[in-house]
Amino acid sequence: MTPARSRTPVIVAGAAALVLVAGAGGYGLARLTAKPVAMAPSETSERKPLYWYDPMVPGQHFDKPGKSPFMDMQLIPKYADEADAGGDAVRIDPSAAQNLGLRTVQVREGRLPGGLTVPGTVEFNQRDVAVVQARASGFVQKVYARAPGDVIAAGAPLADILVPDWGGAQAEYLAVRRSGDPALASAARQRLKLLGMSEGLVQAVERAGQPRTTITVSAPSGGAITRLDVRAGMTVAMGQTLAEINGLDRVWVSAAVPEALAGKLRPGQAVDVSFAAWPDERFEGRVQAILPQVQGDSRTVQARIELANPQGRLRPGLFATVAFDGAEKRALLVPSEAVIRTGRRAIVMLAGGDGRYQAIEVRTGEDAGGQTEILAGLVAGQLVVASGQFLVDSEASLSGLQVRPLPAEPVMAPMSDEATPAKPGTPTPAAKLLTAEGRVEMIDKDAVTLSHGPVPATGWPAMTMAFQADTHLLKGLKVGDRVSFAFERTPQGASLRKISKTETAR
Repeated sequence: MTPARSRTPVIVAGAAALVLVAGAGGYGLARLTAKPVAMAPSETSERKPLYWYDPMVPGQHFDKPGKSPFMDMQLIPKYADEADAGGDAVRIDPSAAQNLGLRTVQVREGRLPGGLTVPGTVEFNQRDVAVVQARASGFVQKVYARAPGDVIAAGAPLADILVPDWGGAQAEYLAVRRSGDPALASAARQRLKLLGMSEGLVQAVERAGQPRTTITVSAPSGGAITRLDVRAGMTVAMGQTLAEINGLDRVWVSAAVPEALAGKLRPGQAVDVSFAAWPDERFEGRVQAILPQVQGDSRTVQARIELANPQGRLRPGLFATVAFDGAEKRALLVPSEAVIRTGRRAIVMLAGGDGRYQAIEVRTGEDAGGQTEILAGLVAGQLVVASGQFLVDSEASLSGLQVRPLPAEPVMAPMSDEATPAKPGTPTPAAKLLTAEGRVEMIDKDAVTLSHGPVPATGWPAMTMAFQADTHLLKGLKVGDRVSFAFERTPQGASLRKISKTETAR
């Protein structure tokens, strides 16, 4: 019994140690998830923090540890080796990057397909519509079992209508005709035509020698009945619409083109249209018109294509795939999934050495085949994050790191086949920023109004004006602060790139 009792403290101590180890492991895992910079314990104890910060308010720095004044949480230390010399990169341990599924791809030069493939829908040709109306008041005596959607040929009967008012005029014409006076007979015949009688009906009256007050209304052209408002026993008035018939010899295909790609459209452009019902067959056509109004719900421009339909296979409502012809062009390309679009700008996560990543702004061009054209901000050979970039961007935001702005002048124009490619790893030239000092007058969501002194580089006098600015640049600022700032001029206006307090107005 004594040996058993002596082992009890050992077992309890071992269990306690196991709990402590498990707790430490859980804390380490949470720490890695919140900030994926893996460091050895001994290495952490030897490093000296630069400052402490609250991840929810990363722009505010503290010179000692403690509890955040903003949130109910402890401040987190920031070390010198967690950011590059410029303070605009985040480091993620390679093992953590592998666990997060980060995947990098190389910026490359290639050919961007110039064509465009969009969905479309077959519609009736609205230029081939026949309207059938009553030419006189009467009563419907018979209908011919027609219904909307029926496809009929030209001359197909629709209804028999009794027109009492025509009986007297026809009898008068026959009497004048028998009198042998050609002039009166011609005038009486013309009167029948003016009353709405067709040439065929007048000839039928002449052959029969007696009035004919029941007429058969027939289809003036072949096609599909889209409207039918005639029923047996009903009364019709002169000019009342009885039916509408839409021809099917030629149909329209309405292609929905995203407004961002509307610049590729032009009237007369050749297109190939395919349908799921006939996958091996292509229907050739041309853009007949580009409709002037953008669809508000889908933000698409409608391109109208007219196709021949001799066999009547193309039925309104069919879905189609429309391929527009276009020439390829040479461009600097990255996968479209690597681009983070914020609404105001496009950002990519640039991968550097030693597990460092930097958010940089880029200017994008066209998208095709899962590739995006880069007009400025990158050069061939650089590595960008294509999978997991949102995790890196979140970590950079929590660390208070700024996005490297786009240079004032385009780094790279669209390349031609004769263009000399840039050498891999060539750095992007820095933008020349304009500097000034001023006072904060008003702060908006994505802009700040500053009153500043003269800017000799632009010839501006002292003035008060609004600058476009990202939200993170404005953190910690308030109305009345004296600031020094750097900006660049863009086609959209002055865009703020850096700003810092010089002194606080009293």
